[in-house]
Amino acid sequence: MEKFQTLRSGVVPLPIENVDTDQIIPARFLKATTREGFGANLFADWRYTADGQHKSDFVLNDARYQGHQILLAGKNFGCGSSREHAAWALYDAGFRVVISSYFADIFRGNALNTGLLPLQVSDEVLQGLFEVVAQDSQTALTVDLQAQTLTVPGWNEVIHFELDPYKKECLINGYDDIDFLISQEAAITAFEQQRSWVF
Repeated sequence: MEKFQTLRSGVVPLPIENVDTDQIIPARFLKATTREGFGANLFADWRYTADGQHKSDFVLNDARYQGHQILLAGKNFGCGSSREHAAWALYDAGFRVVISSYFADIFRGNALNTGLLPLQVSDEVLQGLFEVVAQDSQTALTVDLQAQTLTVPGWNEVIHFELDPYKKECLINGYDDIDFLISQEAAITAFEQQRSWVF
């Protein structure tokens, strides 16, 4: 995974509540077993016509938001099935942060394991963010993972967010769970050498 420390990026607004994982990546695209290539089919049923043409009225096809790495989503994002592919598709499409006022627990875990930060804010903050982006499509937010803050242009104070300390360390260092264990090799070896084994 890529290391995540500070991200400053524009925002893709998706003000739809209860977006489930089958909408994020439809089941017919789940045949692959590696993480690569899912981004092209992110939100496929909303993004493309039946003959594969881009729908001009869907936000991912709007030129104003191209290259933005933050997805601003409605409440209860990632509900439904437990498929990891939903997080893979978002990451493969270039997103590094998803902001919502509520995430399904399994999606949250899958996102963090993929290197995607699910940043949870209050309903009031979420609504305010949608209003800011509606006024200026090029609004850039700053996410500081070390400080666990979200900075919004024109707002008098930063927004603090919660994150599991272990997952925070993994994101900052670009570790998955195996990488983290490998990083602890010296400590594990020292512990084993000091321990008196009894058989």
